[in-house]
Parts: sequence; C-alpha cells; structure tokens
Amino acid sequence: MDQETEGSLIVVSITSNLADLEQLVGKQLPRNEEQLNELFYSIKCEISNLAFGDKAASSLKDDTELQIENVDTNRPDTWSTEGIARALRGILELETGLKRYDASSKIATDISVDKELKDIRPYIACVVARGVKLSDEIIRGVIQLQEKLDQSYGRKRKRSSIGFYDFDLISPPLRYGIAEPDSISFIPLQGTNPMTLREILQEHPKGIEYGQILADQEKLPILMDAKNQILSFPPIINSNDLGRIVPQTKNILVEITGTNMKTVLNCLTILATTLADRGGKLFPARIHYKHAKSKRVITPDMRSRTIRLSIQQVNEIIGFELTPPRIIKLLGLARYDARQLNSKTLTVTIPCYRLDILHPNDVIEDIATAYGLNKIEPKWPSDLTIGGLSPLEDYSDRVRGLMVGFGFQEVLTFMMTNKERVFSKMNKPETQLVEISNPKVITLTCLRPELLPSLLEFLSNNTHVQYPQNLFEIGDCTIWTDEQPVDIRKLSCVSAHAQSNFTEMKSILETLMLNLGFNFDLKSTSKPSFLEGRVGNVLVNQKDVGWIGEVHPQVIENWKLENPVTAMELDLSQLFTLSRKSSAGEAS
Repeated sequence: MDQETEGSLIVVSITSNLADLEQLVGKQLPRNEEQLNELFYSIKCEISNLAFGDKAASSLKDDTELQIENVDTNRPDTWSTEGIARALRGILELETGLKRYDASSKIATDISVDKELKDIRPYIACVVARGVKLSDEIIRGVIQLQEKLDQSYGRKRKRSSIGFYDFDLISPPLRYGIAEPDSISFIPLQGTNPMTLREILQEHPKGIEYGQILADQEKLPILMDAKNQILSFPPIINSNDLGRIVPQTKNILVEITGTNMKTVLNCLTILATTLADRGGKLFPARIHYKHAKSKRVITPDMRSRTIRLSIQQVNEIIGFELTPPRIIKLLGLARYDARQLNSKTLTVTIPCYRLDILHPNDVIEDIATAYGLNKIEPKWPSDLTIGGLSPLEDYSDRVRGLMVGFGFQEVLTFMMTNKERVFSKMNKPETQLVEISNPKVITLTCLRPELLPSLLEFLSNNTHVQYPQNLFEIGDCTIWTDEQPVDIRKLSCVSAHAQSNFTEMKSILETLMLNLGFNFDLKSTSKPSFLEGRVGNVLVNQKDVGWIGEVHPQVIENWKLENPVTAMELDLSQLFTLSRKSSAGEAS
C-alpha cells in the first residue's frame, strides 16, 4: 500500500489511468498543472507525479498514469478511480446531487454462519455484482482499493478483510464455518499445490504476514459453497480455483469478514458502489447468524441518511453569508441532496458511501470546499483576547492542591481505554460508551466513562513500589446523557495498603468537602465493583455527585493487586456548578 506519513498527516496515494478516469468522468480533464490541481483540490486530492507546463502538457497522453494523493483518509470512497470520478462529476456539474445505489430485491445467495465463529471472526457481508465490465486496468484498480481498505480501514485485515470471486463458478448457498488446521487443504491464490490451513499459516507468504490475527485459535475460519468447494481461508488467502477475477469475469461475488460488524458493512458499501460504477447490477446476500443479535441480515446496506442543517450555523462557520439556494447548489456539487425545510433549516441527504459524515460540521466543510477554499478571503481576528485558565480549570487546580496536601500523588492517564478495563475487570455489565469506529490499537477503542479503572491499572503496573500507595487523577470523562455524549470533569482517588478501609477514605472526603465549602450526605448503595455494605453515593443538595467505597476482592484479583483498595470518585463539573450557584446566591 502506498501510504506516506508527513508529520501527523497520512497521505493515501492511488494510481489512476488518465483515459479511464476521463471516461468515468465523461469529460476531458485540464492539461494545465494549475487548473488540474485546482480541480483535484476541490475533492481534497492532488496530482504528485506530473511536471506540467506547456511542453509537458503537449506530450501528455491518454494512457498517462496519474499518482493521486488523497490527504483525507476519512474518505475511503475516494480511494479509487471510480470514487474520484464520482466526486469530480459533481464539482464539474456533470451530475449533481445524490447518486443513489440500489440493490435488487432478489437474493443472490444465502450464507450460514457457524456460531463457533463468535470468538474467532464473527461477521461476514457479501454482494454479487452482475454484468461488471472488467479489464486488466480496472482489475488492478479494484485490487488497489481492496488493499487500501484491508490495510487502513480494516487495520491490516484484523477488523475486516476482502475477497473477490467469480460467482459463476460457485454453487450457492454458502457456509462460513470453522475447520481444524489439518483437516482441509486447497490451492491458495497464485499457488500450484494444495496446502492445509496450518501449512498456509506456517509457509505461505500471506500466512506468515497475517497469521498473527488467528494466533492461538484451535479452529480456523473457512468459507465454502454448497458443493464444499473452498472459496477462502479468511482473512489469510483466497482459493486459486474460485478466489480470483479476470477480464472475462462478468459476475463478481464480494465477501468481507471481520471482527467489527460496522467496519465490515462499511467496506462492502464502498466496494459495492465501486462495482456499480463499472456497470454492475447489485444483488444482495442474506446472512444467517446464530450468535448475533440480528439473526438475519441483508447485505449490502445502501440506504442514505438525512440530517438537519442550520443555515445560520453554515454562515457562522464559513464566515460570510450564503443564501439557502446557494447552499443547496453547493451541496449538490458535493453530491448531497438538500431542500429548504423552513427559513432557518435545510434537510440534507447524505450518500450511503460517505462514511466520514458524523456531524453537521462535516457537511459544512464540504460546502466550503465546493465553494472554493481559495476564494474565501482570509480575515484577521477582530477581537483582542488574553489567554488564561478557564474557571473550571482553575477550580480543578484548587482541588489538585488539596489532594496533594492530603498526601496523594497525581497521575495522568489516557482518555481512551477499552471495554475489558471498563467492564470485565470492574465486574460491571456493559453499558453504552463512546466507541472509536476505526481504532488504531485494540487497547484504545473507546473513551473512558470514569477514572477508577485507569488508577487500578496504574496500581497493577506498580505492585513493586512500596505501600501505602495513595493516588489521584483529575481528568475528563465522557458519558451518555439523553442519547448524546457529554464530557465531564472528574476526580478519582485510591488508597492501596494492608489497612485501607472505608473510614480512611471517608475522612479524606470530609476534609475535601469542608475545604470546598460543601455539606454532604452518604447514601448506601450497591455497585458490582465494590463490597456490599461498603459503598455509598455522595449527595450534595440532594444531587448525586459521586461515590466512595471499598473495591471488591474480585476486582482486586482481576487487576492482580496485592492489597485492599479504597476509592472515591466525584463529579467536579457538578461541584463546580453548585459552587458558582452558591457564590451567586451569596452575592445577591
């Protein structure tokens, strides 16, 4: 995969044939360096391998290979010639508004999924594209997109991996199941001799490269058809008999397996739209699960999404006034559908392939890009501002000083964590978290909802240090409130030593609250992370602002700690608000 890193910026490079791109666009592209790159800037790309100019322009041929750098790695829909052409057709006003992709109502194949795959590689999604017009050049482009999705979006095939097959050689329905490493053999792609699954992992180049994904698995995933023909050994290698496409292939089966359902479905959407742009008619697959919440899933999902966009917000962020008709036209250039709902709001329909749109600001960015970023006149800030600590940060510093005075040492941990730390090791049932859709490492997959697991992890990494160990952290956590994530500032502290108990931590709480000017009550409660009868909620003005308790022995064992631990966690955001209200009341 051609992927370069420039500081913190990742640039995805793709190779595209000029004649092929122009055929998909439906118009000859500029041969002038400035004009061509200006066009590509409008979709956040640039040409990196051509030295244009009058002389170079005259020698530029239709079969010229363009090296296109896509600096927006959040947009895998433009990691292919087809996706770039789709975006350019909008900017060039050849085809504006939403491009709809629909799959046939006729199911191409059913796929049964073995329940034992639940803890191995549980998810699969497929589509059949019939009547695709292929050539060697187009196949290279499709494989290029496959590799980039596998390496980037699929995290080197861990979260998702892709396979292509000649559907005319396959006998539906399919079975996604498991096999013993030595029980099945087949000829891997571009191979000549049959190999068992174990031999592929140990000897085949792809097995050596990606085998760690299936490390320590006693049974391995396998994809077969109704005649027990092997399609692939996901996510390692396809079969040489069925798992390759050639220019003569007309009907393509696309299969994606992975560990994350959303990633698998998103990758299929990108590939399905790509093949549809090559003339393919899409036929869905019906997936039968025994281990998932949804027992039957139809793939691909080509539905668009609709959001509401504030006209005032658009103009405030862009920095100048655009009329609603002008905004609607610019959205059309960016391949959205939009209509004016009322004098203040637009309804915007987002294409199914725009996986990057998470917030109205993402749509506003596309409006500005379609308008032309170089056309926007830069302005110096009109207000003179003086930097300083926010009131909440100042309040947090005050609490830090108190905790240090009580003999606690401050630590700083990552805001990102994972479900095992938050739930499994804390003996807690899973609840809704703010998860990262495409995490770079498996240990940092979500935002923390509380600080205590981070402090317990810190203790577990420092069992060799002398006790007692008294630690605290003040930091931001993210919780769900009314179906929306909210950041709150929290204080958490732990005391770990042989005599650690509830009374000791309560004395810290009492002294802290006295210095902050609060009266509080303790209300007995029950929490799975703490000993029954040794945990309580902290109430200020009848508001729940935190808890205090002795950590459950099972949790201590989960973290491999050697001493009892008592903990306290308070919502500083609430305490800060209550403090300001109290001060305002006294002032009045």
